[in-house]
Amino acid sequence: MSILNSLSPRALEAPESGIVEVVNYARGRDGLIPLWVGEGDLPTPGFINQAASDAMFAGETFYTWQRGIPELRQALANYYNRHFGTSLPMEHFYVTGSGMQAIQLSVQALTSPGDEMIYLSPAWPNIAAALDIAGARSVPVTLDFANGSWSLDLDRLEKAITPKTRAMFINTPSNPTGWTATREDLDAILALARKHDIWILADEIYARYCYIGTRAPSFLDVMQDGDKILFVNSFSKNWSMTGWRVGWIVAPPEMGQVIENLVQYSTSGVAQFMQRGAVAALDQGDDLVRANIEKATKARDILCDALIATNRVETLKPDGALYAFLKIDGVTDSRAAAIDIVDKTGVGLAPGTAFGPGGELFMRACFLRDPAHIQEAAVRLAAYIQAR
Repeated sequence: MSILNSLSPRALEAPESGIVEVVNYARGRDGLIPLWVGEGDLPTPGFINQAASDAMFAGETFYTWQRGIPELRQALANYYNRHFGTSLPMEHFYVTGSGMQAIQLSVQALTSPGDEMIYLSPAWPNIAAALDIAGARSVPVTLDFANGSWSLDLDRLEKAITPKTRAMFINTPSNPTGWTATREDLDAILALARKHDIWILADEIYARYCYIGTRAPSFLDVMQDGDKILFVNSFSKNWSMTGWRVGWIVAPPEMGQVIENLVQYSTSGVAQFMQRGAVAALDQGDDLVRANIEKATKARDILCDALIATNRVETLKPDGALYAFLKIDGVTDSRAAAIDIVDKTGVGLAPGTAFGPGGELFMRACFLRDPAHIQEAAVRLAAYIQAR
């Protein structure tokens, strides 16, 4: 028996990321404009780094609170009060080792092997993989695509609910499509969850990146006490902290010990000095977030306007998130196209095949970058598309 054959089937069946595959293929090339992963081009700003550095040199390097240091949990409560109009006490907030771990722990809390969780597809691939590795079943419900934009068929969503359904994973604004639920959409989804007594796992990481208002509608705007909703989020996108791997969960306080236990038996908590950096991000970073949103708005317009003008790309400017999801005439294999595009243009895109059902014919480009770089990427891509 080979070493691999002796491993867990769930581990062996974990899929390779279709995004990382292309990244690894072309990483480090000269002149590359990398639009394939969901991050900006600026490093973490100094005021956040300084707070973490000061805490490290002050000796904050020991084991710490599994739920997160009280100062960070209170800073999260204050942040939600400022931007979401909530009055949630800090007992609702739990610090995790990344947004991905927030999802993973939520999956562990909500599902058992054999259970089902619905998600809206095309979707960031990690949610389906996290469910499958946990022994649950990921159930995609495809969004509709017409005239360059995406929409949700609520009847299709309800038909996917079975006696095994434990939760619906709702990412809005959506990675990769940019679909942004209206308040009416959220009301209707929440009504389904109440009707069938299932959870909502709400990924609202891109709520501030909304181009049709100050922020996207949130389940926080429509929920009532007793609704079964977990929120997962991350410091990565708003505050240029992708490499820090710090996130959080918003959950009913009754779940506190459960979440603490799951943290204990996975990472045993986020380093305290890193949490000090996260406090600085929340308390001092509103101007940084506004600047990132302004940059994303300019870059979105540059990229989408240029590609739509070719008359060979089917898309509209997304209402939210950081991505243009492009349907290019003649592309029937987006994985092969991503390889070809990076070889011929030096622009790295993520293939739509990485995002599950409904994404196969699309390419994803992250536009949270210097608008001048996006302009150059748009020129290269437009030339490539017109030459096909």
